[in-house]
Amino acid sequence: MRLLNPWPVIGLGFVLVSLGVLLPLLMVLQIIPAGFALSFLSYAASLVGLMLGIIGSVWYARLRRRGDG
Repeated sequence: MRLLNPWPVIGLGFVLVSLGVLLPLLMVLQIIPAGFALSFLSYAASLVGLMLGIIGSVWYARLRRRGDG
């Protein structure tokens, strides 16, 4: 039985990490106003994106090791 594809998880992680980099950059350049909620959202997006990227990479590696990928 073939398991689900890990690429959407890796892609979502990449988008969230990119958002976690882009939001502070826009706040520093004063394009968007800095606030506690936006700073927390940026930090959370970066952290969750990193975790999803790691989980997706491990998932991909395990599939490749078994020969399913």
